[in-house]
Amino acid sequence: MKKIATQKSTQIATKLSVIHFQRKPRPGFNFSIEQIFQRLREMLKDKVEFSVQYCRSYNDGYFSKLRNIIEASFRQKKNTVCHITGEVNFLNLLMHKKNVLLTIHDCRYVDRKTGFAKKIVTWLYLKAPVKKSKYITTVSEVTKNDVMHYTGCEPGKIEVIPVSVNKIFQPSPKTFNEDCPVILQVGAGENKNLERLAAALQNISCLLVIIGQPAENVIEKMKSLNIDFVVKNNLSTEALYKEYIQCDIVSFVSTFEGFGMPIVEANCVERVVITSNISSMPEVAGNAACLVNPFDVEDIRNGFLKIIRDKNYREQLVDNGRHNRERFDETVIAGAYFKLYQLITSQIHER
Repeated sequence: MKKIATQKSTQIATKLSVIHFQRKPRPGFNFSIEQIFQRLREMLKDKVEFSVQYCRSYNDGYFSKLRNIIEASFRQKKNTVCHITGEVNFLNLLMHKKNVLLTIHDCRYVDRKTGFAKKIVTWLYLKAPVKKSKYITTVSEVTKNDVMHYTGCEPGKIEVIPVSVNKIFQPSPKTFNEDCPVILQVGAGENKNLERLAAALQNISCLLVIIGQPAENVIEKMKSLNIDFVVKNNLSTEALYKEYIQCDIVSFVSTFEGFGMPIVEANCVERVVITSNISSMPEVAGNAACLVNPFDVEDIRNGFLKIIRDKNYREQLVDNGRHNRERFDETVIAGAYFKLYQLITSQIHER
């Protein structure tokens, strides 16, 4: 018994120690970032001793951000990897950089600003946090290039670790409905390009299922074009998976994405997907999607028509997706993070 107890204590002692710093969750909102790292903690629980530090304040203004920055500096532990998981990049401004890992999902918040406001946001979310981090991870090469562009960061400091796909998204064969396909649109934000999508689908017999709440002007536009659509909100992961199963095509013709998880989810469920030929989407999709110009309504329309009319093309994209999805296996992604945690831990103890 004594020997077994010793072995258990040794196993616990050899676990890496990591703190995940995350934003304060808002009631009624479903944050994919938090789900990503919750799953990572589950995957690495036998190798890593995790704790989670949530911001006590929402990041609704500079004073609340300052409170969160000060509190985060007191929560830093010198022999523990401090991983800021996203959207609260600035939390490390008062931290010692030697054990800080920062994950940046995209840089779109900078692109939305102009003038002096853009300079402030660039410094607060990118330049200062990147300088105060030991290492950076991004979810795509596109985001890595954006970070280097805005901060001048050396490429060797940044590692690209994609987002892993939830294991719930499993293959589910379905006969394609050529007469009236169900088109699944995941997301309804401005960058999801719903107005052009609606214009492209005009006079194409289909049912458009939108996950998320479109703006009122978008709804009016779809009604004026006689688009047959339904809107669904606040779905659980299980409910979202059912929507993938029931659809024929996954639409993701965004004007910008830091990653593009619906592309991979479609590959996993074995549904044909149409997405944009810009931003991170070609990187994520590889040869497993129909790529179109998201700013060209006619090109989007032609993409849908090719998918609907060409059975061989559809089957080839689905088959390509079976190979593409392997890049985003959660075991592979968890292993990449674990290696980085090991590296930072070893460097902490070298000092």
